[in-house]
Amino acid sequence: MYICICNGITDKEIKEAVANGATQLSDLQMNLGVATCCGKCADAACSFLPNPEPIPLVANNQVQILKSK
Repeated sequence: MYICICNGITDKEIKEAVANGATQLSDLQMNLGVATCCGKCADAACSFLPNPEPIPLVANNQVQILKSK
C-alpha cells in the first residue's frame, strides 16, 4: 500500500527501513524521502516506528510539530 503518494513510498519500504534501524521520522525522511513534500503522510509513516514521539516535521521548508496519539 502506498503511504507517501508524493514520492511513491510503500508500507513495505517503510517496514524495511525500520527493520534496518530507522527509529525516527527524520530517518525515514532521509533514507526514503517520506513526508518531505506535502507532509500529509507523516502520521501514517510514524505508525510504523517502534516508539513514535512528537517530533518536528520539515516539509516544504516549514516546520510542524507532530503529536503522538
